[in-house]
Amino acid sequence: MSDVTSPDQEGYGTLTDEAFERSRRRIGIPERPLTPHNHEVTVDGTRHFAYGYGDANPLWFDPEYAATTRWGGIIAPPNFLYTMGENAAKPVTPEQKALLKGDPFAGLGSYQAVMEFEWFRPLTAGDRCKVLRAQVGVQEKPSKFGGRTAHVTNAFLFANGDGDIHATQRGTWINAERHTSKANATKTDPIDFTTPYTDEQLAEIDAAYDTETRRGAQTRYWEDVTVGDEIQPRVKGPLTVTDIVVWHLGWGMQLTPPGAFGIARSIRRKVPGLYPPNTRNIPDTVQRLHWEPERAKELGLPMNYDYGAMRETWLTHALTDWMGDDGWLWKLSCQHRKFNYMGDTTWVTGTVVDKKQVTDERGTRNEIHLEVACTNQRGEVSTPGTAVVLLPTREAAVELPKPPADDLDGLLAHEIELLRTED
Repeated sequence: MSDVTSPDQEGYGTLTDEAFERSRRRIGIPERPLTPHNHEVTVDGTRHFAYGYGDANPLWFDPEYAATTRWGGIIAPPNFLYTMGENAAKPVTPEQKALLKGDPFAGLGSYQAVMEFEWFRPLTAGDRCKVLRAQVGVQEKPSKFGGRTAHVTNAFLFANGDGDIHATQRGTWINAERHTSKANATKTDPIDFTTPYTDEQLAEIDAAYDTETRRGAQTRYWEDVTVGDEIQPRVKGPLTVTDIVVWHLGWGMQLTPPGAFGIARSIRRKVPGLYPPNTRNIPDTVQRLHWEPERAKELGLPMNYDYGAMRETWLTHALTDWMGDDGWLWKLSCQHRKFNYMGDTTWVTGTVVDKKQVTDERGTRNEIHLEVACTNQRGEVSTPGTAVVLLPTREAAVELPKPPADDLDGLLAHEIELLRTED
C-alpha cells in the first residue's frame, strides 16, 4: 500500500476502504510519542500547567502546603500527564515501521470526540514518566456533520519513574473529509460573534469567579455525600487568544513538535502537511485554527476554538476542588460534542448520581459517581461527561485503585481486548 501523506498525492484527503484497512493493521503497534514538554515533575512545571487552566490549588505547587497533606508533598494535577511521557515502547520491526509510516487518514479533518482517563497513583515532585502509545481500535461510522467518518481510538498508557502504572488515557478522534465537513457546516444555525458582552454579563461572570471556593484540607467524607448533591459550578471565560497562549505555556505545543524557525523547518521538511500556508503563503502550524479565525473559516468553521483537553482540565478542576485534597479522582470520561468558540463562556457543573462501596480484585473503594458538563452562554452543552471520585470514610482513608495489569505491555493488551469486546 502506498503512503498518502502529501496534498500532491492522489487520494489525499479522501476516506477510502484502503485507509481503513491500513489503519486496522496498525492496532497494537507502539508509536513513538512526541518529545514530552516535561521530563520531570517540577514545582514550576506543575504551577505553569495548573495556572494555564485557572487552578490555584497549592497541593500542585506549594511544597510547604503539600507537606501537610496525606500525600506528604507535591503531586501533579491529574491531566499533567499530557505534558509527560518518555518512550517506553520496544523497537518495532521493519514491517511494523512501514505500517506506521504516514497517516492513513492524511488530509482529513480530525476532531477529538471522546477522552477517557483512569488514574491509579499520583505523579510526585521529582518523578519521571514513561508512556506506551498505540492505536487500539478503528470504526467506520456515519455522521450528520462529516458524512462517512473514521473513529480512531488511541491509548496512552503511563507509568511513573519506578515503573508503577500511573494512568490510562484513551482518546477517540473523528476523521472526516474536509469538503464534506464544509458543506454541512453551512447547514448549522449561524452564531453571532460580533455582539459584545454587556457590563452586566461580565459582572455576573466576575461574581462567579469571586465566589468560587476550594475544599482543600477540609476533608469531604463519603458518608456526607448524598445523591442529588451538586458540586460548586466553575466558570471559564469569556475565552480569549491570551487564554490559549497561557494554556500552551503549561501544556506545550503537543501536536506540533516544539521549536521555532530552523527547528520548525526541520519538522516541516519531513512532514509538510503540518504547516499549511497562511494567506501570505507562509507555512504555519495546523494548530493555528485555535487562534486564527481565518484558518478556521478555511476549514468550514465559523470561528477559532479551544482544545478539547482544555475542557478536560476544567472538569478536573471543578472535581478536585469539590472532593478536597484527601479524595482521589479515579475516572473521567467526556465527549466533545460542540466547539467552544473564541469569546464563549463555559459553565462547569456536576451532580452526584450514585454512591457505592465496592470491594473486588482491584481493592476497596468508596465511590461517588457524578454526571458533569461544560455548558456555554447559549445554553448548549459542549462537553458532557461522567466521573468517579473516591472519598475517605470516617474510618479509613482512600485506597488507591489497582490497575488491570502490572506493566505497560499488559495494560496495552487489556486496552485492545476492551475495544474488541465493545465492538
